[in-house]
Amino acid sequence: MTFRERGNGFMKRLKMTVAYDGTEFAGFQRQPGKRTVQGVLEDVLTRLTGNDVQITGAGRTDSGVHALGQVIHFDTSCPIPIDRWVRVLHHTLPCDLLVTKAEEVSTGFHSRKSACWKRYRYTLDTGKLPDLFQRRYRTHYPHRLDCARMNTAARHLLGTHDFTSLSAAKAQVKDRVRTLYHCEVREKDSRIVMIEVVGSGFLYHMVRIIAGTLVDIGVGKTAPGDLPGILSAKDRSAAGKTFPPEGLTMMEVGYTPWFIS
Repeated sequence: MTFRERGNGFMKRLKMTVAYDGTEFAGFQRQPGKRTVQGVLEDVLTRLTGNDVQITGAGRTDSGVHALGQVIHFDTSCPIPIDRWVRVLHHTLPCDLLVTKAEEVSTGFHSRKSACWKRYRYTLDTGKLPDLFQRRYRTHYPHRLDCARMNTAARHLLGTHDFTSLSAAKAQVKDRVRTLYHCEVREKDSRIVMIEVVGSGFLYHMVRIIAGTLVDIGVGKTAPGDLPGILSAKDRSAAGKTFPPEGLTMMEVGYTPWFIS
């Protein structure tokens, strides 16, 4: 393990897996005057460690988006044993934010730059009425979806493409080429439909626009064979609408290459 000496202590790098209910957060990234995941974590960790902690996340989830497997890293000289971090933070963080795993890593590890892939899930509730106790984590869409049509279309998304049509028009990045390794639509039961997407990286609102576009296909507004044309148009107006944030969850971040078993 690599350590860096600073002052009277030794700095070590910690990697943590973080889960949160995004409903009451204005997204992951710290913003002045707003409650964010990064802001809450940094404030709590700074008080605990005595260091001015600045965390780096694997991705920046939007306001209202949830996570089960967000990954962060930060440097600290705090002497808390690694096997106690999860318990200490459980008693310190608010009830909608939880650290589920902590480990010490080399200083060469970077939660975002070292990531090989990210997995997201978009969950739809097609029941006539929303589930009162799950409505924060599912998007209510009371229409029958043809998942076979959606899966036929989803196959066109696999591979490396320019995803301009499937990203927010106001996205700041110039390079909109990304690689999708996996995209599948499946019915959990008679009312729940889940869209699973794994990719090298994602553009602003990309998964929510993929969801909206596949839903259009699932209800017959668009044909599965239209998707290659939507991609090649490189025009946001060619795709479906941006679906709401509550149905989206960041499930997992992988640090080894994606392989289909």
